[in-house]
Amino acid sequence: MDALPQSVLFCCDHNAVRSPMAEGMMKQLYGTDCYVQSAGVVNDLEIDGFAIAVCQEIGVELSRHRARSFDEMRDWGDDLSSFDLVVALTPASQHRALDLTRHSAINVEYWPILDPTGLGEGREERLRSYRKTREMILSRLLDRFGPPRGRWEPPR
Repeated sequence: MDALPQSVLFCCDHNAVRSPMAEGMMKQLYGTDCYVQSAGVVNDLEIDGFAIAVCQEIGVELSRHRARSFDEMRDWGDDLSSFDLVVALTPASQHRALDLTRHSAINVEYWPILDPTGLGEGREERLRSYRKTREMILSRLLDRFGPPRGRWEPPR
């Protein structure tokens, strides 16, 4: 477990499932102790309904999330160099984050997290896949940053 950084950017391929889930849970767990955002390599999808549903189950609201890409971040004035830590949740996002931070003193970590999209035949099987992804992210957050700073306790 390391100290909580001042700012964290979570990234994945589309900013529609894993990185928004990580962003939402990080905000819920650590509140305003850390500035948290998320981005994707590309922005070509909306937030995934199954991601919204499984996060709602633990009190994390994602329905207002708007996907954005690294390029959009730059265009909107969000500079990667303002983040203390970039957490890549996919190989493609790790590659892009390392490329974008090669001239900066920013830590980039890779957390291999299951992509739940397309897994499972029916609604319940799909939800189980998304819950597994949610629990993988939650476990990594707690292992990396320690117990929650607020009242929220993740369900077990």
